[in-house]
Amino acid sequence: MARGLYTLLWWLLLPWLPVRLWWRGRREPGYRQHIGERFGRYGEAPRATGPLIWIHAVSLGETRACVPLVERLLAERKGSQVLLTHMTATGRDAGRTLFGGTVQQAWLPYDYPFAMRAFLAHFSPTAGLLMETEVWPNLVAECARTRVPLFLVNARLSQRSAEGYARLPALTRPMFAALDGVAAQSDADAARLVAAGGSNVVVTGNLKFDVAITRDARDLGRELRERFGEVRPVWIAACTRDGEEVLLLDAMQSGTLPPGTLTVIVPRHPQRFAAVAELLRLRGVPFVARSANVAVPADIGVVLGDSLGELPAYYIAADVAFVGGSLLPLGGHNLIEPIAVGTPTIVGPHMFNFAEAARNAVAAGAALQVSDADAVLAEVSALLADDARRAQMREAALAFHAGHRGAAQRLWTWLAPSLPGSAVPEDSGISRSGAG
Repeated sequence: MARGLYTLLWWLLLPWLPVRLWWRGRREPGYRQHIGERFGRYGEAPRATGPLIWIHAVSLGETRACVPLVERLLAERKGSQVLLTHMTATGRDAGRTLFGGTVQQAWLPYDYPFAMRAFLAHFSPTAGLLMETEVWPNLVAECARTRVPLFLVNARLSQRSAEGYARLPALTRPMFAALDGVAAQSDADAARLVAAGGSNVVVTGNLKFDVAITRDARDLGRELRERFGEVRPVWIAACTRDGEEVLLLDAMQSGTLPPGTLTVIVPRHPQRFAAVAELLRLRGVPFVARSANVAVPADIGVVLGDSLGELPAYYIAADVAFVGGSLLPLGGHNLIEPIAVGTPTIVGPHMFNFAEAARNAVAAGAALQVSDADAVLAEVSALLADDARRAQMREAALAFHAGHRGAAQRLWTWLAPSLPGSAVPEDSGISRSGAG
């Protein structure tokens, strides 16, 4: 009954979904491509010629996080193919950039039973791996019906999301219970997932710690630093969301940064590049766009990072990083990326999507958590003026990152026996939780 009512809501939305895709495609053309796939129509998509392992990485962050897993699958399951599905255009674009033609890509359909049946019938996956939080009732039910093993990997569940699921137990508990296994990022995530109904729950850690910084990213980071100015202080406001740029610009007007400081603003979503550029013009803030591909004049104090796939390079080029999505109650974004390259990192008060990573990073001296935009600017100014403190945070960041690597191996040890091909013996790096 609960899933039937849930499906009815999807049917009521059906007339509006193509309109929404077309509207979003004004600024991100990818939303207007392969629209039929959103409803289970994959007529031209190649069918697998052998065992196919399907990974669902909904957006940009999940796509980046799955890199170690995809690399392991391609290396150790040579007879298998990998299908990577997404829901956002940035995720699909990132998958194309990261993996090229080594994996097949498609949209995962909206959560209609008929669309999920069509998706599974077309691709016939041997197993499905859902990244982080992407669990949908009809998707899980159809996988169970067709006996496709389905795992939630690199799983996280915030307290806020857990409370939301708890309000709809008739819908959500059967959904989590039908999963064949859950590999959680932390003990706290595992406990919440068990309470939500999950079984076979293990703790393998966060794959984001195992994402390697490529040589190309390091080379680009050095190139960007040259363009920014090697001797001027540089800080980055990365992954900013709607409303946060205004808060930071207000704080910059009332605060005092060291002389010559360059501020690099990189919005989280590419469809907002133009909006942030217009905001800077309206405020009379001179800036250079990254897309102009030029050196930044000494009298220009702001760079707009209007490029895709270059975030690691921006972090490498900066002396201090602020990670957005955290000034407003949005849950925060990936603070592991700047920590991985040793950049002193600041986050705002709202980090519930990365609660444990943020808490541990702060405790290790690798990051600072502050209350508002004024506090962000105060800490940025203090760090830019203190070489010794930045060096101390850099060492702490690199040590913290090194100490948390290994999630990919633990996940593979647990997962591999359930995938097509030869099994991998278990080792002792995995902890189990509750019903697992």
